[in-house]
Amino acid sequence: MSIELPPIADLIDHTWGTPTVELALALEDPATGTALGRAMATAPERVERALAVADRAEGEITAEILDAIAESLESRLDRIAELDAATTGVPVTQTRLLTAIVTGSFRLAAGQIRAGVRRADRDGVQVHRLPLGPALCLVPWNAPAPMAAHKVASALAAGCPVILKVSELTPYSAVVLAEAIAEHVPAGMFQLVQGGPATGSQLVSDSRIKAVSFTGGLGGGRSIAAASAPLFRPCQLELGGNNPLVVLPDADLDTAARMAAELLTTLNGQWCRALGRLIVPARRRVELVEAVGKRLDALRVGPPLDPDTEFGPLIHSRHVHTVRGALGRDHRSFGGAMPSGNYVPPTLLADDLTDEVFGPVAGVVAYETVEQAVALANAVPYGLEGYVCGDDEDRALAVAQRIRAGEVKVNGSSAMSLHPMTPRPAWEWSGLGEEGTAETLRFFTGARVVGVEGRFALHTS
Repeated sequence: MSIELPPIADLIDHTWGTPTVELALALEDPATGTALGRAMATAPERVERALAVADRAEGEITAEILDAIAESLESRLDRIAELDAATTGVPVTQTRLLTAIVTGSFRLAAGQIRAGVRRADRDGVQVHRLPLGPALCLVPWNAPAPMAAHKVASALAAGCPVILKVSELTPYSAVVLAEAIAEHVPAGMFQLVQGGPATGSQLVSDSRIKAVSFTGGLGGGRSIAAASAPLFRPCQLELGGNNPLVVLPDADLDTAARMAAELLTTLNGQWCRALGRLIVPARRRVELVEAVGKRLDALRVGPPLDPDTEFGPLIHSRHVHTVRGALGRDHRSFGGAMPSGNYVPPTLLADDLTDEVFGPVAGVVAYETVEQAVALANAVPYGLEGYVCGDDEDRALAVAQRIRAGEVKVNGSSAMSLHPMTPRPAWEWSGLGEEGTAETLRFFTGARVVGVEGRFALHTS
């Protein structure tokens, strides 16, 4: 099963164009491993044009405009879901669920404007939240359309001209997203460029970019932070995690197995909040591994566009090589024979996993006491997501409060946040700053305080 892919395109100064720089990387059909042609990049002179346009762009973004974008996207959601599935390998049943984020991001941003997020006056003193200026949104390949929508909607709601660059591995759904946005925003307020690290470097190194929101790898985040430091430019960096699931001694076996299997295989393991470390009571290790394995063996493995598929291939043969390289000698794979293509079976390692793999691989670590379990959960320098499974919710919540991570879910394994209005923080190596409906919008703004001096004045003479 396949679909027709649209031409790779960029949008500069409200005009569509064709990227002309051919990259060394060959795009692939994840389901078969077949090459689909070269990845493409926007020419440097067109990137410069985009920067110049963004630097002088003006135009008000209203709640009505954001709602109109969401409405225009509704009829495009099936197409977006299919394109993201076809290019990432993620089952289309999952990419369809995630399209709720695409339209929801623009509607939530519109709601923030109506709620007055751009003003925070205090006792007659005006506090204006003003756009920082041209904003760069850098989006990874694992869920390109939802992540792009969240960042772009937030930056537009803040009033910033936006340049969006998606991964060179997944150039297609952003074109559909851009079509809907371009129908409604003033010229120059939104532009789309295509390309890889060289394009990203050209954008990040330019002082006309006043804010950078990036989701991706640790190396990319460090490069962006280094380029931004001399400019004192704010960066919002979400860099992944090596996330623990602590199974408490009283945990229900079926619940624990469901959580572990789902966290290991959602987006085929290609997501920043995936399971990295399964921390289990020593006396229950064997039964838990068997229960998780039973669920993994029952998964329907197949091509991403098949609506019956529950577990699909990884995005690219290059990534397959990386993930397989993380497997030690002592590991156990599940799911039966894998089809040809970029498939890697769900795998549990016999020992701890010290770094993020970004695939369906997790280490299994046994503990004797809950104190030891908490120490193990906090033993890596990442702090994005944590999970706790326990029958006594109060006890599980008490353990969750001790895990050093931005969000910790008790008895839950959904890809969505606990609440649409709570922040999504990143601690330590997992990033810098907080994402969220309100947090990302606020990131793209700076405060200006204006008022007549009053009762809080203190004069020295």
